[in-house]
Amino acid sequence: MKKNNDYYIENNNIIIQPIVGARRWDNIFWAIITLAAGSSFFLIGLSSYIKKPIFFFIAPSDLSFIPQGILMSFYGSLALFISVFLWFTIALDIGSGYNKFDKLNNSIKILRLGFPGKNRFINLEYKMDHIRCIQVSIKQGINPKHEIYLCTKNNIKIPLTQVSQPIPISTLESKASKLAKFLGVSIEDIKS
Repeated sequence: MKKNNDYYIENNNIIIQPIVGARRWDNIFWAIITLAAGSSFFLIGLSSYIKKPIFFFIAPSDLSFIPQGILMSFYGSLALFISVFLWFTIALDIGSGYNKFDKLNNSIKILRLGFPGKNRFINLEYKMDHIRCIQVSIKQGINPKHEIYLCTKNNIKIPLTQVSQPIPISTLESKASKLAKFLGVSIEDIKS
């Protein structure tokens, strides 16, 4: 098996594309920031309630419990809840998986990890002859998106790229053309 950028190619008949999920440095960074800020806000609100200093640099007499202490406690609790959610998704690596294209078995398998429960493993399987095209979607602006979709003959669009910062357009088009050539289908462009 040889590695070609983020593709694994085996005997020119199988391509496996690993997909990174929630275990990314930016998610870990925001989980740490949210945990630290939420804990601080909550403890400052608690300090204003019990009238004893928890942090040496903030005297509880500087804050009255109503309304500042209640708001600080509320925002701290909310941030802690968001932080727990972020750490939960990072621990379970939500969104990770792989795309496997197999010419030998004439199959395409797309696997992603979801939240625990009935749909923990999202497993999509298609035959190669059910694929109509590879679609490249490029959306510029404030929230840019550069994505590759696998389009079936019954008009189902399956995203193949991972959720992260938009990859450069040249890299996106190169990946799409390699995949389209491997599958023997055309490429459609959508720009907005």
